[in-house]
Amino acid sequence: MQMIELFSGCGGLAKGMENAGFNHLAFIEINRFACETLRRNFDPGIVHEMDVRDFDFSSMGEVDLIAGGPPCQPFSLGGLAKAHDDHRDLFPQAIRAIGELAPKGFVFENVKGLLRKSFADYFDYVVLRLTFPDFALRTSESWRDHLERLRAVSYPRYAGLKYRVQHKLVNAADYGVPQIRERVFIIGVRSDIKEEWSWPAPTVNNKSWRTIQDALRKVPDPQTSHGLKDHVFVAGARAYPGHTGSEVDKPSKTLKAGAHGVPGGENMIRFKDESLRYMTVYEAKLIQSFPASYAITGTWGEAMRQIGNAVPVKLAEAMGRSMFRLLSASDKAHDTDGSLNQPQSYRTGTDGNLMLFESQKKYSAKKRTVARGCGSRKR
Repeated sequence: MQMIELFSGCGGLAKGMENAGFNHLAFIEINRFACETLRRNFDPGIVHEMDVRDFDFSSMGEVDLIAGGPPCQPFSLGGLAKAHDDHRDLFPQAIRAIGELAPKGFVFENVKGLLRKSFADYFDYVVLRLTFPDFALRTSESWRDHLERLRAVSYPRYAGLKYRVQHKLVNAADYGVPQIRERVFIIGVRSDIKEEWSWPAPTVNNKSWRTIQDALRKVPDPQTSHGLKDHVFVAGARAYPGHTGSEVDKPSKTLKAGAHGVPGGENMIRFKDESLRYMTVYEAKLIQSFPASYAITGTWGEAMRQIGNAVPVKLAEAMGRSMFRLLSASDKAHDTDGSLNQPQSYRTGTDGNLMLFESQKKYSAKKRTVARGCGSRKR
């Protein structure tokens, strides 16, 4: 099962997807330190250190899945929250990739702030553009005018490329990650695929969430001799209002990149005797459920920035396994009779999300030729 990943960061989503069974064809990432991390842990030849707006997707051939985490700063509760007015909003590039490659499915992750009421119209716009990725924005058309046209589209009657799209707010702690980390996942399945997406069930309940202590039980004190390259003591941790650290016997607070790459108090451990110290890179990557052998490059501050931006590996793997099962079942059904059933109606899921479907219609699947989109200029 072949996939490409956009906005790859240091590879948390990538590692989880790999664990779930996907094979990576390309990583597209602009940050040089993150790219170096990717090269250290995956095939260096598939790491494209560049602005995604300049990437030629036509070079990729057939792709089963597109995944990624479009930059979250435009929607972050800790950022300026400018959404579509922020030049870092790269959802349009994710949509361009889908429109050009027509993958069987996609998996995108973003911050909880994406669901703010103030972003409601723009989030609706993102979801509808992902639903109809080749319903193009007209020259000089505003996104709001485009949104109104998209809202008028009849899903059953639309003959272009379309996806069944769902979104959900999930907590990484529910999937065995020793961290309270709420993130929005947006999942899409191409309309010709019969199988329906099913959200992975939590693996633990909130009474048995893993704690920092659980994750670091066998990790030596960083001030002792231990031979771990990225387990280096960092001095200077102190508490002040809003900067209190994460209690060792609870799941970590959400690890964050912090302003200007400097981690905040969430990246400190508060021990039972009330003493504080900064997490080491080694500890932080374990709290994000990276393997102990995973190499994060750069200085402490840069490495912590990468880790704070990452998708926890265990959470990514849970989403990846659900998608891998769905696409594998679809491939088997297609191999059996050479055709696909396309479900067709609107209905609301149990979580209140609008789920878009088509009525039962059987037809032969054909490879689709997709018109090239227009990327933005490099920033």
